[in-house]
Amino acid sequence: MNIEVAEVRQTLEWLSSISDETGPGTTRLLYSPSWLTAQKALKEKFESLGMECRFDAVGNLFGTLVGSESPERKIATGSHVDTVVRGGKLDGQLGIFGGYLAVKHLLETCGRPKKSLEIISMAEEEGSRFPYVFWGSKNIFGLARPEDVTHLKDGQGVGFVDAMRGCGFDFGDGKVKDDLDAFIELHIEQGNFLEEENVTVGVVNSIVGQKRYNITLRGEANHAGTTLMRYRKDTVECLSRIVVHCLDKAKAAGDPLVLTFGKVVPKPNTVNVVPGETLFTMDCRHTDAAFLQAFTAELEADMKAIAAKAGIDIEIDNWMNEKPVSMDANVVSIIERVCRARQLNYKVMHSGAGHDSQIFAPRVPTGMIFVPSIKGISHNPAEDTKLEDLCEGIKALAYTLHELAY
Repeated sequence: MNIEVAEVRQTLEWLSSISDETGPGTTRLLYSPSWLTAQKALKEKFESLGMECRFDAVGNLFGTLVGSESPERKIATGSHVDTVVRGGKLDGQLGIFGGYLAVKHLLETCGRPKKSLEIISMAEEEGSRFPYVFWGSKNIFGLARPEDVTHLKDGQGVGFVDAMRGCGFDFGDGKVKDDLDAFIELHIEQGNFLEEENVTVGVVNSIVGQKRYNITLRGEANHAGTTLMRYRKDTVECLSRIVVHCLDKAKAAGDPLVLTFGKVVPKPNTVNVVPGETLFTMDCRHTDAAFLQAFTAELEADMKAIAAKAGIDIEIDNWMNEKPVSMDANVVSIIERVCRARQLNYKVMHSGAGHDSQIFAPRVPTGMIFVPSIKGISHNPAEDTKLEDLCEGIKALAYTLHELAY
């Protein structure tokens, strides 16, 4: 199968240009104008291949190439269409346009499949506009509840439900999609393992579990000049002690544990006032569920002790708790076999980032295919992958879909 570099470049540039901002990077947040434009444009692309297309209630897009023998059973591929703010040109959307190119070439070279092939452009995964992740894939399996999002607002005060209805969508009926025999997601690695190992295709066997927190410290705001150090209840000092302690503990635990303090909002956030309140986030990930739970429980206890010693009140909100997920052993074996047969340069690996596949995997036989990320950069306008590596990943996807559907 000949996947042309020029065709990959053209399709990539077309989709990544649909953005709410004029760069750098691509910004396409859930239920924004560019999000809706992208979903409608993808629908036209899929229909140009003769695929039957539909949106579900919340805006997930399904394009189906109807099978010749068992049309009611589907082999699906795809990913999420939303991005982070000023994100890269590959995260999420590679799985969509790569799926489109794979299906296009399969149709041209092999004709119609026996089972139906389906491309899913999922509404949302990132949680970038509203603090809720996997809205698209969770709705596919009836896992999302209206009460989870009805109170949510974005940074401009726009309500989740208002934004959704403004795009012409509404809550689903909670039905579970039950016509999938397999799901394969093509994605960039978002790390540097494949590049460092000089490998072009990653065959993913598991996805790390992750816990995300919003944590608030409350002390006392006071004058920066007249409040002696021994009388202060400084929440930034408390935060500093927490961060150093927790990161030291994470480094001692070693790979594959990772810990990140990514957002800090001190209040009143001015030069001459002791910060009386500080909000910060914590993100912790590991491939072993029991270890992740035990480690974060220790961190929570440690943070409470550090805050108590400083006379600071602490509020810990663990708003995301996703367990590690294994990919289907048979699907992983099929991807490996395809890579060996086609002499693709591959390695089996785990994913350190969360993906829609972790929602699919407990319910549908699921596999993931990674391509390298240059310098391991992602969620950044500099996110990139060599076009030749993209072609190899799309080939691996196409051959896997052929194995499963033809």
